[in-house]
Amino acid sequence: MPGQPIPLEIEEFRDRHWRREDAARIETAPQAERFIEDVGFTACLTDARQPGPSLYVAVCGRRDAVMPRNVQKDPESSHTWVLKDEVVRRGRVYYGKLPRGKTMFIAPRLIPYFNAIWGIPKRDEKKRLSPAAQKVLHVLRKEWEMASADLRADSGIADRKVFTQAIDELQSAMIVVPSEVLYQPKFTYIWTLAVGRFPEELAQKVDRQTALREIARTFLTGAGMTVMGELARVTGLSRPDAGLGNRALVAEGYAEMLERGVYRLASLKTQTKENA
Repeated sequence: MPGQPIPLEIEEFRDRHWRREDAARIETAPQAERFIEDVGFTACLTDARQPGPSLYVAVCGRRDAVMPRNVQKDPESSHTWVLKDEVVRRGRVYYGKLPRGKTMFIAPRLIPYFNAIWGIPKRDEKKRLSPAAQKVLHVLRKEWEMASADLRADSGIADRKVFTQAIDELQSAMIVVPSEVLYQPKFTYIWTLAVGRFPEELAQKVDRQTALREIARTFLTGAGMTVMGELARVTGLSRPDAGLGNRALVAEGYAEMLERGVYRLASLKTQTKENA
């Protein structure tokens, strides 16, 4: 990030944990799922210009991977897209668009924590969901799984933009997820209820403080160090919430605060002393 360069030893730490090495690059859907489980959560098609782990960067297997302008003709971005579709269809990890446009994969063990931050209890749906989102949800709870066009027709939402916003709203609340992507006879998503795929994880009750701490722990474990604003940019959390999570790790001795907004794994300090 501008003004806050990442030390070389931290970049190398991230190379290992985020599969930014040719020997560890991702080629298959099972490998992608193991990668998601290892890092906890990851973006899909971000590149080296964005912070955090990325499936695309892991497919490329290099730290400096940058998405080309013409992605349709690029084998690495095309392969990432194919893997994304297969992982979504397999349904072993969570995939959806969270608030602030953060579309990401989430390992099942992290679902309760993200749901504690972004989820909406069923009792609050009428107060917090828009009328369009409630219409879509009403239909989907009866049918359980539907393609976009059918879902839009059955919910009575003629405006495509309003329907898309409703779907995004339901994804942000971790209520609806895509279950498959079809390209024939035409491109469409198949939508389903998140609770159908991850009933146990979404049923767990976690307090907000614990959720912030564990999301921060997961990121720091793979990143080695986080600089000001980085956790917020990766997850969509507010900076105050990201700070609460990181400071909770400092309080328990898992991390150390180097300066305002900059945190490092405490175990790395110990390793540095031993190497010296």
